[in-house]
Amino acid sequence: MLEKLKEFKDRYDFLVNESCKSEVIENMEKWKAITKEQTSLQEYAILYDEYSALLKSLQSTQEVLKTENDQELKELAESEIVELNEKIKKLEDKIKLALLPKDSKDESKVVIVEVRSGAGGDESSLFGAELFNMYKKYAEKQGWKVEITEYSETEVGGVREAVMIITGKNAYRRLKFESGVHRVQRVPETESQGRVHTSTVTVAVLPQLEETNIVVEDKDLRVDTFRSTGCGGQGVNTTDSAVRLTHIPTGMVVTCQDERSQIKNKEKALNILKAKLQDFYEEKAIQEHQQERKAQVGTGDRSERIRTYNFPQGRVTDHRIGLSQYNINEFMLGDIDSMIDALFEEEQKIKLESLNNGQK
Repeated sequence: MLEKLKEFKDRYDFLVNESCKSEVIENMEKWKAITKEQTSLQEYAILYDEYSALLKSLQSTQEVLKTENDQELKELAESEIVELNEKIKKLEDKIKLALLPKDSKDESKVVIVEVRSGAGGDESSLFGAELFNMYKKYAEKQGWKVEITEYSETEVGGVREAVMIITGKNAYRRLKFESGVHRVQRVPETESQGRVHTSTVTVAVLPQLEETNIVVEDKDLRVDTFRSTGCGGQGVNTTDSAVRLTHIPTGMVVTCQDERSQIKNKEKALNILKAKLQDFYEEKAIQEHQQERKAQVGTGDRSERIRTYNFPQGRVTDHRIGLSQYNINEFMLGDIDSMIDALFEEEQKIKLESLNNGQK
């Protein structure tokens, strides 16, 4: 473990020196490549320096304990050794996690968030609209860019299906836990007897990877154009700029109507389609080989109920980690960081346990 960390540290130091050389600075392409690799190794260099400093402090304190005759100073040294060993153990766990193979998806800065109404009729579509707005507000609070590409509204003001593209640092890493079935329990406005109804909404979160093996051939694609009916509050277009792509082999359909250019809408729709196909084929491969996603919280399967929003109790419960929070109003306004943090911590814990079991 430490040998690998030292290897990364040495490589990082080498790249730092290289990036300062005039011949590298004058070659923009080479400079970019070097600084990109340097950035990817910076975390390891910091961890190595921190670990080395702790070991040095431990060694110095142990020497004090061996040579010091003053009982009070010896007790202080013993106390410090205990504290340093605890810090070293925690840092070793952190290093183990850092050295685990990275999921390329986690690095994706472009995420497609798709919300669909499920069981529950009008109430499902209304909650779908609220959930979609919740993710939009969360993204905006993070300073991420939001583009609504599709928004199919129901007669009561809910959504049948809504899709947005979110762009920002750590976007997929933070939002990936939201894939699955979200259940809402509340009294609908149309309910005269005050009975609590249960409805569901399905959320899919897909990374739009820069590099993908997915190729969509023209013969497998049906392209339909139509006039936009307005998307996310935009005005109605006067030309047939909206685009609907149908992937014939899978029957997958993607619609994009946020741009006034048919070409741009087609390009965005194609990127969304590729992301959905990538997810589809990966899920299929996992099912065929009966593999488990041990490094994730839950399977991320769209059929898995992951969370319940109980409005009468003001409660939000995530069933994957058994965590309940009683802040539903703030949660629906996009204050979901504490839930995401808890899910992320559980994912890290699972990864660490898996790694430690593999080393036994």
